[in-house]
Amino acid sequence: MPIATVNPANGETLETFEAMDENELERRLELAEATFRTYRTSGFAERARLLHRAADLLDADRDTVARTMTTEMGKPLKQARAEAAKCAKAMRWYADHAEELLADEEPAETDVKESGASRVRVRYRPLGPVLAVMPWNFPLWQVVRFAAPALMAGNVGLLKHASNVPRTALYLEDLFHRAGFTEGCFQTLLIGSGAVDDVLRDDRVKAATLTGSEPAGRAVAATAGEMIKKTVLELGGSDPYVVMPSADIDRAARIAVTARVQNNGQSCIAAKRFIVHTDVYDAFAERFVAGMRELTVGDPLDEGTDVGPLASERGRKDLEELVEDARRSGAEVLCGGQRPDGPGWFYPPTVLAGIHRDMRVHREEAFGPVATLYRAGDLDEAVLIANDSPFGLSSNVWTRDDAEVDRFVRDLEAGGVFVNGMTASHPAFPFGGVKRSGYGRELSGHGIREFCNITTVWQGA
Repeated sequence: MPIATVNPANGETLETFEAMDENELERRLELAEATFRTYRTSGFAERARLLHRAADLLDADRDTVARTMTTEMGKPLKQARAEAAKCAKAMRWYADHAEELLADEEPAETDVKESGASRVRVRYRPLGPVLAVMPWNFPLWQVVRFAAPALMAGNVGLLKHASNVPRTALYLEDLFHRAGFTEGCFQTLLIGSGAVDDVLRDDRVKAATLTGSEPAGRAVAATAGEMIKKTVLELGGSDPYVVMPSADIDRAARIAVTARVQNNGQSCIAAKRFIVHTDVYDAFAERFVAGMRELTVGDPLDEGTDVGPLASERGRKDLEELVEDARRSGAEVLCGGQRPDGPGWFYPPTVLAGIHRDMRVHREEAFGPVATLYRAGDLDEAVLIANDSPFGLSSNVWTRDDAEVDRFVRDLEAGGVFVNGMTASHPAFPFGGVKRSGYGRELSGHGIREFCNITTVWQGA
């Protein structure tokens, strides 16, 4: 796809960008390598000072960059503002905690003596330039949750952002430069997806992180494996949202609406499969469908809008195909299910019931405001349905029974289990998945150490 800003609310192309040529890309790679040689020796205090400055600038820019994100990919403006605020918070968190998270570790004294050493330390050292291939759905947050820990660890970043959010991508480069980071610490590469393989193969690039589709993850992982380079992948998700009889049904249904349609339903960690115990299925379904119907779909720049357009025409077509396949296979459409007339790539909040394993929507990720409802006869069946997915990013469980909580935590195949609440990310907690949702972790101490050389330092007597 071309590198361009296209307003998904009306399909209007606002600006197009030329991809970098080979000479400019080479200059950028040289700059990243040269900058790393000096930046890696900077102290935590200096890096923290710069990152705090970036957070302050982002707070000051919040309204402007929120409008940029909304115009490029369609999220409601109020959600875009919240995304910018969350990014500033994450920057400050890593600025304040990185030194502690990467402090030298001292093994037990008995193990040191047994090894014949007088002292042994485990030290975390930066790897070098890290390539980040990032998606459009959270165009600021996805990048910052990589960039903040990477920069605090002493690495430098190379961003290949999604081609439909170039203004946001360029804003990020400018933000870090204005904060005082030298030019080569964080660079945006305006390149198409076809150029990623060559960049990843370059010896100056030491590792890569990707958030995106399963095919994109496979491609990056294959090249990185061939080149023996570290990768972190956060791919798709089809998160289960399990409701048991002891749950607060009113609250579970109300939060279920937000959990499904956040970011216009275009979130890997949005709840997508709603698995409800038969004893409370009807009560939950009634409340959930009513809540989905009450949402306001419209101009994402309007403060009263709950759900804006999908980010691309192709994305809407993919979603429609999943819904139509389910409908032809016997699913009941409880609300929505038809694109509205008029410009823009809008799709209404939709709830499908009567889902079975032969439907595509059961196996594939519905990346938009489409929910699927399942009836479970007991806890065992709820776990079985929840795990019957190629994905394993996060999960939600609603119950007041501690034994049930323990069972779900033990048996759900996911990188996170959120009890009586919707999935959310926080810089202090590790984030990532299992199965086809990827591998590795972002955020927390686990995330900042992903792109470090974990070095054993052994000293003799």
